[in-house]
Amino acid sequence: MQYLELEQKILDYVNGSDYRPVKARVIAKQLQLPKDQAAEVKRAVKRLARLGQLGYEANRLVAPSDPAKPKSGRVVGAFERTKKGFGFVRPAARPSSAKSSQSTAAEEVRDIYIPAKRTADAATGDVVLVQLRHPRPRDPGPRGEIIEIIERQTHQFVGTYFESAGSAYVQVDGTLFSRAIHVGDPGVKSARPDDKVVFEMVRFPSPIRDGEGVLTEVLGPRGKPGVDTLSVIREFNLPEAFAEDALEEARRQADTFDESIGQQRLDLTAETVVTIDPADARDFDDAISLKRLDNGHWELGVHIADVAHFVRRKTPLDREAHDRATSVYLPDRVLPMLPEVISNSLASLQPKKVRYTKSAVMQFTLDGVRTSTELHSSAIRSNRRLSYEQVDAFLTDPEPWRKKLGAKVHRLLGDMHALAMILRKRRMKKGALELSMPEVKVELDKQGRVSGARVVEHTESHQIIEEFMLAANEAVAELLHEKQLHFLRRVHEPPTPRKLKALTEFVGELGFKVKSLESRFELQKLLRHVAGRPEEHAVNFATLRSLQRAEYSPVEEGHYALASHCYCHFTSPIRRYPDLTVHRLIDAILTGRKPRNDFDELLVLGRHCSDRERRAEAAERDLTKLKLLHYLSERIGEEMGAVVTGVESFGLFVQGLELPAEGLVHADSLTDDYYRFDRTTHTLAGHRSGNTYRLGDLLRVAVARVDLDRRELDFRLVVRKKKTVAAKKPKKKASRKRRGSNGK
Repeated sequence: MQYLELEQKILDYVNGSDYRPVKARVIAKQLQLPKDQAAEVKRAVKRLARLGQLGYEANRLVAPSDPAKPKSGRVVGAFERTKKGFGFVRPAARPSSAKSSQSTAAEEVRDIYIPAKRTADAATGDVVLVQLRHPRPRDPGPRGEIIEIIERQTHQFVGTYFESAGSAYVQVDGTLFSRAIHVGDPGVKSARPDDKVVFEMVRFPSPIRDGEGVLTEVLGPRGKPGVDTLSVIREFNLPEAFAEDALEEARRQADTFDESIGQQRLDLTAETVVTIDPADARDFDDAISLKRLDNGHWELGVHIADVAHFVRRKTPLDREAHDRATSVYLPDRVLPMLPEVISNSLASLQPKKVRYTKSAVMQFTLDGVRTSTELHSSAIRSNRRLSYEQVDAFLTDPEPWRKKLGAKVHRLLGDMHALAMILRKRRMKKGALELSMPEVKVELDKQGRVSGARVVEHTESHQIIEEFMLAANEAVAELLHEKQLHFLRRVHEPPTPRKLKALTEFVGELGFKVKSLESRFELQKLLRHVAGRPEEHAVNFATLRSLQRAEYSPVEEGHYALASHCYCHFTSPIRRYPDLTVHRLIDAILTGRKPRNDFDELLVLGRHCSDRERRAEAAERDLTKLKLLHYLSERIGEEMGAVVTGVESFGLFVQGLELPAEGLVHADSLTDDYYRFDRTTHTLAGHRSGNTYRLGDLLRVAVARVDLDRRELDFRLVVRKKKTVAAKKPKKKASRKRRGSNGK
């Protein structure tokens, strides 16, 4: 959403104390924007004028807005359409400027309801201009009408091709459009009925007319292995092949790399160093060393692949990395940020090989207080590549591993566990939050079909690495902050009081007695209390929805979930562009060069990286869901245990316990009684005694219907279990996946 940064730059310039009214094209020139952006500046000025934030003088000279004029009642925001046609617009928050970076968050604006006939031809994700209307007495919030589409989220869509009455149509995947889109004459691009295809939208559908598109690519028959992955890649416009000049540069880097250690690097190849990653990991970007010093302190070394050594600014490799901003981890493939010759070879911290790193060497007291941080350009040689499973086995029974690992690595793992648990205890004491949101791992056979799925356990081996990554990220951020440098922080703003009040009421309705959850410690206490209970998913999901989204920004804001006042991402430059920018800043400091310190440039970059991260997460989530639906489509009638995760007037949202698939039990399928929805208690209550369904209830359900195109799953209720049986907390000491930490 680059338009927001552009508008903010225009506002900052026009509202400056030395500004004199000029035309929009002059503003573009004064802002030193490329010539091809002059037209966009004109459009942005018009939008701001319609919103009442800018004005015009004679001869269309742009001037600051007149505060004496009434507000226009117009709002810019992102639109989301529901299945029934109406939708909501979430007002866009403008990025803070350097002058206001210390200010508190702007007053929260509630979502605006848009009736179906007032949605124009807006699609979900579009940025729109809304004219506010007077709400009716029964309206719960503001309402409005879309009067302009400012920015389309996309013009490219994926769907299933079919023919009817001599014309060709595409039914778009999901529930984005209820009606099929006309794409011309039959047989275009040699498409056959039931093929998955890609098309470009020429005219978006509206309440009064159908949409039209042009077919651009045929992906293959619906249901063929791999076609679902291609569909999601095209749907989210994910990059695949690298440009040839970037690949050529990567090959050149490989040809010139000789593992020599120059004087500018700290030689740590004699240190005992290990990597710990998933068993199926292909790139290894972090390694750990740890020892006890003579003064009794811990010296922790977090060694991160020196990607900046290979990916220099303004090179083809940098262009590709910047555009992608993140690697995308799909169930059956990885779309890397960097070519594999870099990510899986030169920069990967493979065992027994000399590799260049950026090292954060930190000292801690015995009780985990950090006393110093040093940053180095370094070289390491990893002693062992270990998997999480191996480390968990070691922690369960260390003695059999003594001979397998050798004395040094054996002692290192024991020390790592000891320090990590100390650091973890300190974080929890500070009020860090742990949200238990299931991470689904889809298992595929050799043909790429789903053979099963499971929830990934987040065990103590994961906690060890997470604690060290968090410690390094925080230490680097504080050091850069102390040097008064602008850098891309990982910021997570506190939730608004209104949302925390609503969360307090919600968990109270579930039967949990809590004080105000505006206290992070009360919220932390609640999350610990529900761990292992049937209500755990519902409470954690409600908490997640009440929190802001973490993002990248140079604004001096802390990380609420981590209870950290200063935090950045330093530990994964192979797969995250923000980490690479931090490494380049460290490089400048270590070599005595003047660092780039452009706040506005970082503001734009932070928004770009945040958008790319959200795109990757959405694609990963959608494809995982689609793979699960394919698996269940061949198992209609199969039964499984499930827990109620949401209650609405139209039915119960449930999640499988053995297989973590989410679906709906329709209210009209509950034929044993007449049920009514109680919004205050989040229940479906029947007329007969005891016929009540609420969040956290345990059920036995069967797969009733799978709609792959709409990506919907319906369950049928088989039997209800006794809730008290599953309310016991699990005995194992495994932790859960934590959203918002992003430590590694």
